[in-house]
Amino acid sequence: MRVILAEKAGFCFGVDRAVTMAYEVAEKSKKCCSLGPIIHNATVTDDLKAKGVDIIESPSEATGDETVIIRAHGVAPEVYDTLAEIGCEICDATCPFVKKIHKIVAENSADLTPVLIAGDPKHPEVQGIEGYCKGESYVFSSADELNSLLENNAELTKKPVTVVSQTTFSVEEWKKCKKIINLYYTNPKIFDTICFATNERQEEADKLACENDAMVVIGGRHSSNTVKLYNVCSSHCPTFLVERADELKNIDFSTYATVGVTAGASTPAAIIKEVLIAMSEIIETTNTQVEEVPSAASTENEFEAMLGELNDDSVVVCTVAAINATEIQVALPGTHRLGGLTGIVSYEDYSNDPAADPSKELKIGDELTLMILKGNDAEGTVKLSKKRLDAQKSWGDIVAAKEEGTVLEGTVTDIIKGGVLVATKGSTVFIPASLATEHRDDALESILKKQVSFRIIDVDQGRRRAVGSVRAVAAEKRKAASEAFWAAAEEGKSYTGTVKSMTSYGAFVDIGGVDGMVHISEMSWKRIKNPSEVFSIGQEVEVYIKALDKENKKISLGYRKDEDNPWAILKKDYPEGSVVEAEVVGLTTFGAFARVIPGIDGLIHISQIADHRIEKPEEVLSVGQKVTCKITAVDYDKKRVSLSIRALLEPVAEEAAEEAAEEAEEVAAEAEAE
Repeated sequence: MRVILAEKAGFCFGVDRAVTMAYEVAEKSKKCCSLGPIIHNATVTDDLKAKGVDIIESPSEATGDETVIIRAHGVAPEVYDTLAEIGCEICDATCPFVKKIHKIVAENSADLTPVLIAGDPKHPEVQGIEGYCKGESYVFSSADELNSLLENNAELTKKPVTVVSQTTFSVEEWKKCKKIINLYYTNPKIFDTICFATNERQEEADKLACENDAMVVIGGRHSSNTVKLYNVCSSHCPTFLVERADELKNIDFSTYATVGVTAGASTPAAIIKEVLIAMSEIIETTNTQVEEVPSAASTENEFEAMLGELNDDSVVVCTVAAINATEIQVALPGTHRLGGLTGIVSYEDYSNDPAADPSKELKIGDELTLMILKGNDAEGTVKLSKKRLDAQKSWGDIVAAKEEGTVLEGTVTDIIKGGVLVATKGSTVFIPASLATEHRDDALESILKKQVSFRIIDVDQGRRRAVGSVRAVAAEKRKAASEAFWAAAEEGKSYTGTVKSMTSYGAFVDIGGVDGMVHISEMSWKRIKNPSEVFSIGQEVEVYIKALDKENKKISLGYRKDEDNPWAILKKDYPEGSVVEAEVVGLTTFGAFARVIPGIDGLIHISQIADHRIEKPEEVLSVGQKVTCKITAVDYDKKRVSLSIRALLEPVAEEAAEEAAEEAEEVAAEAEAE
């Protein structure tokens, strides 16, 4: 008899992730529990319990001083709210595929848009999905139930609808359901949410069941995906569901020439291993003629080779199977001795470049060349690294850069004691604090997470460590820039510069390899007391060369522009005789000063404030008052402007006097006539 093991057997990505997170929480937390069993497997849950992970069935059972693990099935939003109110810390191990369904129903449901869910209404995954529906939701477990639901709810068929499925729903049954949906609805939103791992398992199990005389399905009897596998297989051949190896002794395999073996997503590799070894032992004790019997020893050796602790640094080309917020799941090649096992690449092992984002750089189906770090016998997973392989490949480039004096580019990833670490070409280079910045007093924080150019100044081949210098490259760049600047510099030429430092009398601006000074008098057309009123450190400014001293390498820069000169604006827009609205900004014994335009104040002499004699300006005016006045004189050399309010009032007074005189003459003429 031959025993054939399915390639897609054992932990799926979501279960593997949840179990791993549970063990990590058990190690870090003093008190923790899971909301329901992490997986439908007593061996794993018992082991977790021994490590301190208790099981609670309701959020209300939490006490608030523990970490509560949300299992891969996920939960409704109100469960998170309840746990938060109690004060629990939450470890969310919800499968990313389930999270995707939550998002779909949240975004595509409403009061008038019900959700139809294919699945087991009593399953926690389905109950969690219902919790994200914003309107009505209906659950059906088969195509017949769906048909009955739609036949008996005529109103339901008149509304727009969103349709999803439980991740472990039967693939064949889902196909039937979609046909029914399309019969009742014109434009239904149907989302294929069966997990790709579930789909692959069911298809492979279906094929094995057709090709073999019998099937053994390993997994918990309460596991949805295990039960689905059993149903798929039993439709083609005699199928036996076992949870542990000792259940095999009650099964008679003597009449079967070939037996296929598969396992549910909640079945640890160790249990699959026990079942296969037990099957080989049973076969050896029967009188059945055996075509191909793997002995217990050979089977065990095979599994040890597959699942044992690995540290061989071998390299494999894998295919991306899934990507979530913390890790990448890959399929190892079937030709490799680890073929068929789950490969995991954590984000930490993906790249040493902090800007790298696997979720944006990768997609399902991409190939990755990875280095094997180790396997896990208990869970059937393989830990791999792209980062380690990149570092190994790039070390030769680092050594060559030292020998050839090549300038390298990298990102500052960390500040550590004595300097910084820079990621470049998959390797990490240490740069001492004294060589990490252009100037010795520059803060290391100013370059954190930024790109820098550096040279390798020392390598330790034995320890694979390299030391670099940013300052060496910065000094070379600055020298080259300075030479280029002085070769082309001329008075009047404009530059975009960066303010590097300030004093009480001006600011120093880097204009490309050299620093020039902008005197405080050249910063603004109005009077300022400190350069900080105009400039700030790091600000980009447009400046021009006012004067050059090439012999002493000194540059005077100008910032204020002629077109902004308020006296030029006054001359162009406000000639003598213009009437303006001015604001009183000061009062003296001899008159008032009023702002004509920003930067220019004019004097209204006391004799020009009113059309009658006044003793003090404040009898008529106050600071802040807006007045209409006439520009009577401008002295551009002495920068003085004369203003008059009276000039606008006197013509009115003269006209009144003339009218009064005419009226008096008319009265006198009438008197003489009488």
